[in-house]
Amino acid sequence: MKDKISKLKNLVKKYGLAGTIKKAAGYIYSNYLVKLSVKERIYVAVNKKKFIEGIDRILSKNSYDRIVIWRSSFGWDVPLYQRPQHIFSNFAKQRTLVFYEVTRFTDDVKRIKKQADNLYLVNYANTAFSKLLFQELEKCKAPKYVQFYSTDWTLPAAKIKEYMQQGYKIVYEYIDDLNPHLAGTDELPVNVKEKYDLAMTDKNIFVVVTAEALKKDVIEKRGDVRLAFSSNGVDYAHFHDGCDPNFKCDEEFESILKKGQPVIGYYGALAKWFDYDLLKKIDQENKYQVVLFGIKYDDSYDKSGADQWKNVHFCGSRPYEILQNYAARMDVLTIPFLINDITKATSPVKLFEYMALNKPIVTTDMDECRKYESVLIGHDHKEFLEQLDKAILLKTDETYKALLDKEALENTWEEKARTILEQLKKYE
Repeated sequence: MKDKISKLKNLVKKYGLAGTIKKAAGYIYSNYLVKLSVKERIYVAVNKKKFIEGIDRILSKNSYDRIVIWRSSFGWDVPLYQRPQHIFSNFAKQRTLVFYEVTRFTDDVKRIKKQADNLYLVNYANTAFSKLLFQELEKCKAPKYVQFYSTDWTLPAAKIKEYMQQGYKIVYEYIDDLNPHLAGTDELPVNVKEKYDLAMTDKNIFVVVTAEALKKDVIEKRGDVRLAFSSNGVDYAHFHDGCDPNFKCDEEFESILKKGQPVIGYYGALAKWFDYDLLKKIDQENKYQVVLFGIKYDDSYDKSGADQWKNVHFCGSRPYEILQNYAARMDVLTIPFLINDITKATSPVKLFEYMALNKPIVTTDMDECRKYESVLIGHDHKEFLEQLDKAILLKTDETYKALLDKEALENTWEEKARTILEQLKKYE
């Protein structure tokens, strides 16, 4: 109960009372009313044979070597197109049948929907349908896995143990420092802590880590058995080849470009780990226009006063399908994060997307950025500003652009997915 109250307080701060009520209504509908719908239970019961035949048609195909059940309520059609969509799209292309969790709140999926070959979106909150799915999965001889995020706070550890008893192998994706700020709570949710403890004590559970700090934590607690290092990556074709030279950006963005100064860009979440003091110093230089695309993850942006700074422009989010066209028009792309436990354990997706765009990159001294030769590091605010000046000069440097391209190609989502699957294959 304490977790839920803390979560509610932070949602009100983030979305306001009206926005929180709207989100709560959607959550209740997607996670509870679907379960309780007598009409839906009757419909599934009446059409049971049809649904079973549909599931069996999927399972009877000779297009996969294993099955992965994704159980984290991240959603598919959400503003931030992130690791889950990329990893499982590439799993599906590498002979893995994926049943990916969505809800009616994130996606308009009442039961099951084919997203791509070997990739199906499933509303597990529809217990009448999901019961049939798991019933048919029991008959399947292929290796079966349940995979979930370390930060997911909806799935209890007891459910994971239940899956294990049913013969499913477990894949724990350890993607971030387990910090309450990431969960949107004042304290770490009990479900998150219990699943972490389970993964750190049961060596039969596969663990995937995305950062060296997380890898170190796992090895200290359970050694390197069933451990895969798979940082975040990039859809290279989307960002390198997917920029439309004829794309017309919106008037808000075009008006910033018309100011004639170099444009410093960032896209992603604006949260407590963003260095607003550094942002203010960039603004005070009066040499650049700073464009921020993304979402306000919490109230930190509003509290920073950045809306009052004349050279900083928060432009909201842009759909993933067209984001690359905006990023391609900027001169330097940045990740100006504070250095703390959260950012030390962060592998930023945007880092590899910036590389594929062949844009100069400047970041603060983050562990997972420092390892790449193409990234200009600002160890303090003064050096960060100096690196921005240097980055501007590198815009047309073909040798530097070739380095960016090389490091992008070394970090594609295809390779990240393959790394995880190779670890699973060792025990199949």
